[in-house]
Amino acid sequence: MTNLPPPAEELRFLDAELRQLDARRAVLLRRREWLIHTLRATAAPTGWGPAGTGAVPPPRPEATGPGVQNVLLVLGGVLLTIAAIAFTLVSWGHMGITGRGLVLAALTLGALGAPLVLLRRGLRSTAEAVAGLGLALTSLDAYALYKVAFSGTDGLAYTAVASAVLAAAWAAYGMVTGALVPPAAGRPVAEDGSATNGVRRTLRLPLPLAVGTAHLPLLLWAIAVGAGAHTLTAVLLVTASGGTALALRTGLVPVRLVAVVGALSTGAVGVLAAGGLCWTAADPGEAARAAALLVFAAVIALLAGWFAPKADVGLGAALAAGLCVVAGAGGVLRVSVPGEWTVPGCLACALALLAVVRTPLPRPLRQGLMWASVTVQGYAVLWALPLCAGTLLGPVAGAERPWSGVPGDARDAVFTHMPWPPYASTVPLVLAALAVVFVVAERRAIQRPATAVGALVLGWAAVFVLPVVLELPYEAGLVAQGAVVLAALGYAEWARRPAAEASPLPLTALLLALVTSVHLAFLSLASEPATLGVLVALAALFGAAGFRPALGPLAAPAALGYAAALACAVGASAGWQPHHTALLVVAVPAVAALVAARLGGGSRTTVPVEGAGAAAGVLALSLAVPDLPTLALVLALCGVVAAGTALRSDRRPVGHAAAAMFLLATWVRLVAWDVTTPEAYTLPVTVPALVVGLLRRRREPTVSSWTAYGAGLAVTLLPSLLATWGDPHWTRPLLLGAASLAVTLAGARHRLQAPLLLGGGALALVALHELAPYVAQAVDALPRWVPPALAGVVLLVLGATYEQRLRDARRVREALGRLH
Repeated sequence: MTNLPPPAEELRFLDAELRQLDARRAVLLRRREWLIHTLRATAAPTGWGPAGTGAVPPPRPEATGPGVQNVLLVLGGVLLTIAAIAFTLVSWGHMGITGRGLVLAALTLGALGAPLVLLRRGLRSTAEAVAGLGLALTSLDAYALYKVAFSGTDGLAYTAVASAVLAAAWAAYGMVTGALVPPAAGRPVAEDGSATNGVRRTLRLPLPLAVGTAHLPLLLWAIAVGAGAHTLTAVLLVTASGGTALALRTGLVPVRLVAVVGALSTGAVGVLAAGGLCWTAADPGEAARAAALLVFAAVIALLAGWFAPKADVGLGAALAAGLCVVAGAGGVLRVSVPGEWTVPGCLACALALLAVVRTPLPRPLRQGLMWASVTVQGYAVLWALPLCAGTLLGPVAGAERPWSGVPGDARDAVFTHMPWPPYASTVPLVLAALAVVFVVAERRAIQRPATAVGALVLGWAAVFVLPVVLELPYEAGLVAQGAVVLAALGYAEWARRPAAEASPLPLTALLLALVTSVHLAFLSLASEPATLGVLVALAALFGAAGFRPALGPLAAPAALGYAAALACAVGASAGWQPHHTALLVVAVPAVAALVAARLGGGSRTTVPVEGAGAAAGVLALSLAVPDLPTLALVLALCGVVAAGTALRSDRRPVGHAAAAMFLLATWVRLVAWDVTTPEAYTLPVTVPALVVGLLRRRREPTVSSWTAYGAGLAVTLLPSLLATWGDPHWTRPLLLGAASLAVTLAGARHRLQAPLLLGGGALALVALHELAPYVAQAVDALPRWVPPALAGVVLLVLGATYEQRLRDARRVREALGRLH
């Protein structure tokens, strides 16, 4: 066994150990401080010695050797070029013709010959810098030659010739340097003209500079001779064709990049100029000339796409070619046919491009031409959009003045407050053609869901705007729009066939039917008989469609909405006040409740129908607000509908809404009667609440009395207590006291907490209210020292009997706890 020391001895032992540990820790901390100080003193950097002994490493260079070399060479070449320019422009006149010629010739030959020697010795960068100086000197030579020998000629023509000569000379110089300086043995030549391991085979600068300069002579010469706009455009396109050919044939990357940039820039300017000439031409001949230029640009683009090594380049080139062809054809059509046929003609050309699908052209070219056709089709849709939007939204603008009179035709009914879009007469034809294209695409399984929906929407739009375009009579326009609604509903039902269960077409067709029906309803507001007839027809049509399971979730609520609108129209036609019309609108929620009960909770149409009925009920209430008696009646009728809905087992919570509407109906009626007694508002809540609580406790005896009766009793007792304290009469206190006594006795009889405490508290407050005047009189009659003395006596008594009071309170709590 282990003998433990007494606690006092063990405590002394622990204290001694802790003191020893503290002393040892202090020694170690002092030693640690000395070591840190020593290390800091000996570790100071000296800047000398090898790494790891405090030596500071030398600073790293901020620039590489090749970088410094290139900067120096470029800077030197620029300075020499500036000096040469200054010499040519400033000091030229101080020397004779012989001296000037010898100086420039010597400088030029030296600058162009030095790179050959430098390349052989491997000084590539220096050779490039000196070659750049030499090329700049050749330009100065051309300028000097103009000043000496050709100063009387046209400056622009001389620039054109000089640029051509310089481009040829630079190209020859670049090729000569490559021929005279072969790469070292065993060093293959890269694509950019350099040896992959060592000496460069040729200079990089002369050939790209020659290609860039070669884009200028033809254009400058055309401007110099005063060529017209068509000739200048042709020159731009010819220049672009040359750059394109060079870009496709050369293997040098710098040359190819310059050629591509030059071809794209000149080609883009040429195409824009040709398009502007074509679409601003005043006669077909002028437009045809510009269109020929666009066709020439298209040929260039197609050839470039054909021989392009990358598929993306071919696709983009073919896209540009297709747009050029369509733009040219459209420009000719613009001056050859009436204005409304320009877009249809362009669309026809775009559709003709789709024939390339069956041609043996390379796949990128076919795809590019197809995308060009799609682009023009998209433009045609945007062109037709203003007419479609105006037709759809035009009747809404006239809704603020309903039944203003029958318009002359369908166009007057729609575009009374909106301008008629120009060239809109061919919009239905364009939309129909596009719909056919989408149908063909859908048949060939090209983006099938999207193309099918697009075909349906475009076909609907073509038929939708047709009455307005044809200026049909107003009644015929209404019939035509009604036929569109009927056809859309029929197609929505037909498209639900088993083979197309996952298709979006049924929903799309149903939405189009709804949109057309709303347009038709607004369109009918111009005439009272038309409004009533259209609303009846729409309510019946959508009501019949609502019985179809596929159409019910949208069609049935729409039918109820049109029924509510019909009720409002009937009331307005009969000259009723809005609150009288509300009584007719209440029939819609009743019908909705009956239909929902017939459908049952398992149908997808039930919830939408109930929502539409609730919306109609809100409409009826809003119409009845100006007249309080009618509002109370409408609230009661809506409560009846809600109570009937609550009879369904899956709609029990609606019973709360029914009770709330019944209560609101009672309160609104009391307000209409100018009743200010609070009990008239609270008792209609208390009595049903107590009855419900009694029935619930009979069914579930374990329910607390606070849950069953607390809310019902508080609704009446609390407002009545508040009214009692401000009531100078004796009737309310007497009745409230009697009621509180009855509630208290009932709670004591049945041992219920809520009635006992609420009734007893109310009874006590009523009694205090009755005794308050006498207490106040007694307090006024007593001396001022009596209340403090009484308070002190009460505190002493309470303190002396504190324990007894606690015991009594515990007994009361236990007694209340045994109550239910």
